[in-house]
Amino acid sequence: MSAQGVAVLLSWLSCCGSALWRYSSNSPNYHIFSTRSTITLEYEGTSFLEWSVPGTCSVKNKSSARTELRCSSPGVHTIRPIVVGPDSEEERNLSVQSSHICFLWYYRVISFFHNFTQVIIVWIYDPENADPSEILRNANEPSLNSIILSKQLATLGQKPTIFTSLQRKVYFPESKMKNGTWHISVPMTTDDVLKEIKGNQVAFQDCFIADVLFLLTFPLLTMPEIPDSLPITSPQGSQLILAWATCVLSSVVVVADMETFQTNDSFRTWTRIRVPPNILTDDERHNVSDVNISWDGIFFLINGILYIKTFTAFKRLGRNENLPDGGIIGITSRKWCWARHLLKSKIRSIFAVWTKSELYLGYPLLRFMKIMTTEKLKSLLDISPTDTLTIHNVEYPGHPLEIALLLSYCSACTVNKKIYVVIYNEDTEQWMNQDFALDVPSDTFVNAHFLYSALPELLLWDKHRVYYCYHNFTETGVIQTPTEFGNLSRLSQNSTIHIIFIDYYGNVVVKMENNIMFYFKANIKDAVKLHAWTNSTLKSAVSMSSSGLMYLIHVFENGTIRPQEYPLRLEAKSVTFNSKEKCPYVAFLNNIFSVFFFLDKGQNVSIWTQIVYPENVGLYIVVESYGPNILQETYQVHYEVALGYCTKTMTVTFFQNVNYEAVDDYFKLQHQNTGLLLLHMRPSDSARPCPISQKVFQIAVGCNPHKYIAVKGFNKKECLQHDFFYHIEKSYLRNKPSKNLRVKYNWKEYGCPLRLDFREKFRPLVQLYNENGYVEDVEVNFIVWEIHGRNDYSFNNTMKKSGCLNEAQTWKSMIELNKHLPLEEVWGPENYKHCFSYAIGKPGDLNQPYEIINKSNYNHLVWPVDHSGMYVFRVKILDPNYSFCNLTTIFAIETFGMIPSPSGYLVAAFLFVLMLLFFSILVLSYFHYMRIYKQCIYETLNKYERTPKNN
Repeated sequence: MSAQGVAVLLSWLSCCGSALWRYSSNSPNYHIFSTRSTITLEYEGTSFLEWSVPGTCSVKNKSSARTELRCSSPGVHTIRPIVVGPDSEEERNLSVQSSHICFLWYYRVISFFHNFTQVIIVWIYDPENADPSEILRNANEPSLNSIILSKQLATLGQKPTIFTSLQRKVYFPESKMKNGTWHISVPMTTDDVLKEIKGNQVAFQDCFIADVLFLLTFPLLTMPEIPDSLPITSPQGSQLILAWATCVLSSVVVVADMETFQTNDSFRTWTRIRVPPNILTDDERHNVSDVNISWDGIFFLINGILYIKTFTAFKRLGRNENLPDGGIIGITSRKWCWARHLLKSKIRSIFAVWTKSELYLGYPLLRFMKIMTTEKLKSLLDISPTDTLTIHNVEYPGHPLEIALLLSYCSACTVNKKIYVVIYNEDTEQWMNQDFALDVPSDTFVNAHFLYSALPELLLWDKHRVYYCYHNFTETGVIQTPTEFGNLSRLSQNSTIHIIFIDYYGNVVVKMENNIMFYFKANIKDAVKLHAWTNSTLKSAVSMSSSGLMYLIHVFENGTIRPQEYPLRLEAKSVTFNSKEKCPYVAFLNNIFSVFFFLDKGQNVSIWTQIVYPENVGLYIVVESYGPNILQETYQVHYEVALGYCTKTMTVTFFQNVNYEAVDDYFKLQHQNTGLLLLHMRPSDSARPCPISQKVFQIAVGCNPHKYIAVKGFNKKECLQHDFFYHIEKSYLRNKPSKNLRVKYNWKEYGCPLRLDFREKFRPLVQLYNENGYVEDVEVNFIVWEIHGRNDYSFNNTMKKSGCLNEAQTWKSMIELNKHLPLEEVWGPENYKHCFSYAIGKPGDLNQPYEIINKSNYNHLVWPVDHSGMYVFRVKILDPNYSFCNLTTIFAIETFGMIPSPSGYLVAAFLFVLMLLFFSILVLSYFHYMRIYKQCIYETLNKYERTPKNN
């Protein structure tokens, strides 16, 4: 938090309670905490005298309760306030680094809904010389110092680039800077929200710019405050109730005993959630016992009834939504965000609702389904019908397709009860009873959170203790403390546990109701008490920022709410410094740059991991997997020792070695060998001071829904974009109908047809694409067919020329074998058999056309020479070992160049007319010459008759 923000917050925090002190820096999330940083020290209390600092550090005003600290040398510096009286305040061991990271990226977002894009305006700023608005993250434009700094670094070659962590996309800025800023346009999205601003390796005065990880979603709106609405709260004196959206960490709802608050930007801005009058009684409005948030709205649990608040209404949910009208004891949603996953059957749930005897799963658009009752669970778990079994609690594990039930079991139910854990897989619909039982008093309520891990790893807690279940319930026990045997209440002035915060990096913070906090890490079995940070009387909660870091939320008596950044990494280093606890390894490196991998047939995933540790420590790399046994693994380990340190490098390759060709049930075999695996790469030993080592990722074996094929050279741009009709002569159709077929050419589906001369043979070049674009040319076998039933085309290769030893499959033979199926289903990878073995198929005429095409067999489509036509072909990948997807595409060919063959009737009519014309001319010429002949004879006779008379 900035110095200005902390000053305002301190005035609120210092109202009452015991004395404490804290520190802050101008860098957000304490990202830069180095010899260059100005550290603000603040003491909260009335007995302050002066600050005690080492000689390598200096303070601006030693006797001021609020002052500035600078440390000129790196290292751990012990800081402590000196106070009046015999008691002394606790000291902190601040870890100050020597870093060349001095500058940060500042960004602001402008959304454009007309084209669903977001323009990210980026500039560079120096936290030590920034404008207050930049430090408070509400600047609309860069300050003068930031403009000069950005332009100076731009001349040196600096330019920001935005990388998306989930889909691995890259976005570049516009060519020119505008007023010292870069503009980068990105599409609005809901499944690629984690982004990172990175720059070039450019230094200015030996200072570099830190990369910034941030969350950018489709623009979210806060619910408006409607006039005359009434507050909805938790019971008076209760602790804060908090919920955040699973994949949008900045969207948070907090229920206090005076108001309910909602934010979409981690409480930089916020609104109050209120309800219309006359819907709830005053007692109901002030009795919220749980809250949750989803895309559908905000859910409130009040007196066993579920309500939802949307932008337009406040509604009670019940039997119309397939939910009980009362008796609901809990609601929950997923805690860990998996933006991508593989689900073979139905959609997965986003929400769970339960009573003591029934479990309901919620889906988008307020759809709920009852999936289990305690009566069915008794028979599944082989429990006597007379014993008492109730649903105690429900929690979503780290696995994206599972949900866990905590069941309360007892016989007499007078003193103790047992807590069992049952996990349900939504994909396989299987219930798995875990090897775990916890004995607790009958009146104890146990909460639960699963860790971010591959194997199910669980933390449970009551009011006083935290119980751990590590490595798939093989290691269980109570989180220990240096004294009091793990009873955190005795170490926190008899307070009780309020919230347990777990982040993606394995950090665990236990917050007590009086704001004392304890810290440990995943797979660690003991906790340490953190320094006091917040006044014990202040209502506060712990949440996760959009960058995955912890921050505090404070609610004040005047009905306002404020966030406060918390330096968990620095505080954890401070409390463990004197214990001399050290990390057993020096470095843990890997090439896991994504949390999700799709594995299709014939592919593999290789993961490289390296650990460096002192000699004779004996560490190794642990690979944990959780899911169906559908992959094989190979390991390559390289080991070397140098200068007293050991380096182990391990490469793990995951692959599948299953032959899907010519099997009895192709689809069943595919279903058995697809699924989702969670994997976790970690060192064999760890400690609280260790750097981040949590590397959990998914391998989805199956069909990537973003994978598709296309034929090269076809598009929708190089033709007149319109639909039209044409006719196909009935004799050209496969099923020989009684009349010609009239076909509508659907341009949007078929694209532009390729015009070919009838003498030009055509071989489709099929290409594979995914969400990132072109992948490869498809080299395996595929088939084509005309979707409207034309069969007036052929292939230039014969079976014999293609190398067949037996008769190959053809469309004619496959239609005969599968008469009950439509044309597009009679032939495919599920029934493909090659012809290159005497053991497969049967002898036949090998001079028939070979109707299978691939990239290398030079088989082409051949067109008829006596007529032109429009052909719309569908392509299907035929090789059963190529992909789990049913890969098909469409392309169209229009042939031209030949003279149409006339019909017989037309020829006969033409010949008849020609003969009629010939005979008519012949007859006419006969009479014409007869007339001439007669004329010549009569003229000669008349001449001779006149001659004698004249004589």
